[in-house]
Amino acid sequence: MEVHEKIKFIRLFRGWSQEEMAEKLGMVLNGYTKIEQGKVDINLSRLKQIAETLGVEVAQLVGLSEKNIFNFIENGGCFIHQQQQFHSNTVVQSDCQYELEKARLVIEQKEQEILYLKEIITLMKKSQEI
Repeated sequence: MEVHEKIKFIRLFRGWSQEEMAEKLGMVLNGYTKIEQGKVDINLSRLKQIAETLGVEVAQLVGLSEKNIFNFIENGGCFIHQQQQFHSNTVVQSDCQYELEKARLVIEQKEQEILYLKEIITLMKKSQEI
C-alpha cells in the first residue's frame, strides 16, 4: 500500500471527508485530493502535518504493515505497538476491505440486537401495566 493509499485509509477510518481533511490541513480540496490520488509527491513538512492531523507517526504512515493496520483498527485508531517493524507495501487492500466489512457487519448486528432489546423492554413495560 502506497503512502497516499494509507492516508486515505486512515482518513476514512476516522470518518472524515476529503473536504474535512483539506480544511484541517489548511489546503484547498483539489490539492488534498491529488495527494490521496498519488498525483503529487508529498514533501516532508506536509507529510508531518498529515501524520499529526491523522494522529499517527510519520514512520507509521510511511511504513504501515498489515499487522499495524489491524492493530490500528482493533485499538480504535491508535497505534500502540510501536516496537513492531514497519514494512511498506505489505498490506493487501482486499484484506483491509474484508476486515472493514466484518467490522461493519458486527456493528449492524449489535444495532439490531439493541433494537430487539428495546422491543423487549417495551413489551415488558406493557405487560406490567396490565
